[in-house]
Amino acid sequence: MGIELIVLAVLLGVLFIVAWYLIRWVRMRKLGGVSVALRWRPDQERSGWHLGIGRYRGAEFVWHRVWSLRNGPDRVFHRDSLEIADRRDPIGTESYAVPAGATVLRCESDAQEAIEIAMGPGALTGFLSWLESAPPGRRVPRAS
Repeated sequence: MGIELIVLAVLLGVLFIVAWYLIRWVRMRKLGGVSVALRWRPDQERSGWHLGIGRYRGAEFVWHRVWSLRNGPDRVFHRDSLEIADRRDPIGTESYAVPAGATVLRCESDAQEAIEIAMGPGALTGFLSWLESAPPGRRVPRAS
């Protein structure tokens, strides 16, 4: 009876974690999230892509990692300090790690390290519009 109880506890734990991820994923998508892959420290050879959901929150772009138990965003980017330094198509095996039809943007910020963001055509259009739509009186570098 002891082994069955341990197996049942492990299965319930796994079921709870899977349910948590599913509920979190659906909630983020329903709140206007878009699929975005993110890579920090892009100049390092071994830096990899991380899949996530990006959402706009006023002057902030928040990114939630898909495989995380964290309830809040993993990264927060502020529109007034974010600037696009380069734009390219995925290279080689990158196309398997980023959303389908993605464009990779290298972004630099005063407050954070350089990052690369990869997103599909629809999400890219929204991101560029958000980045360029600063309130009147604020000067934001041209994004496209």
